[in-house]
Amino acid sequence: MLEDLQIAFIGGGTMGEMIISRLLSTKIVPKADLIIVSDPVSARCLHLEREYGVRTTTSNIEAVLGVSIVILAVKPQILAEVLGMLNDKIPPNALVISIVSGASISSLCQGLNHPAVVRTMPNIGVQVGHGTTVWSASSSVTEIQRRNTQIILQALGKEFATQNEHYLDMATALSSAGTGFVFLYIEAMIDAGVQMGLTR
Repeated sequence: MLEDLQIAFIGGGTMGEMIISRLLSTKIVPKADLIIVSDPVSARCLHLEREYGVRTTTSNIEAVLGVSIVILAVKPQILAEVLGMLNDKIPPNALVISIVSGASISSLCQGLNHPAVVRTMPNIGVQVGHGTTVWSASSSVTEIQRRNTQIILQALGKEFATQNEHYLDMATALSSAGTGFVFLYIEAMIDAGVQMGLTR
């Protein structure tokens, strides 16, 4: 359990919601009001409030005020804008955990002007608690912050830490492109079955 640590989610999309759901259902986060989610879409904020009881805002800067952990869960194409907005705004002792595909630790540290950053690559199984997440931390991440990272990621399934960030690039390729090939294979098998006379 994360003892009364305030967590900010920057981005309340599908992956962010899956992590919120797992953290609350496993009681890793004991109270929903310990989580604040920032999302530019008001309807999305309302959905998350009603579904999970979390606090929401449309302001990224407001979301990170006084929190212990910031989880970056935005699309890669808007990351630069978000980093610019949050530059020098993360509390000094906070941990930043990124699930943004392809964003290196150095680019995150530089973009946020913040030293304690963990880069993660979760896969699709996290939505049912049976995912695998590879992660790597900057040298400024403390032992307590590393442990908190493990606690969060274990709510999603298995977690593997590595000092070699290159492994996250490989995990990205396997969990995104690799999964796509599996679905393509399944679709081809279904099509073949239909051609042989089975119903779809």
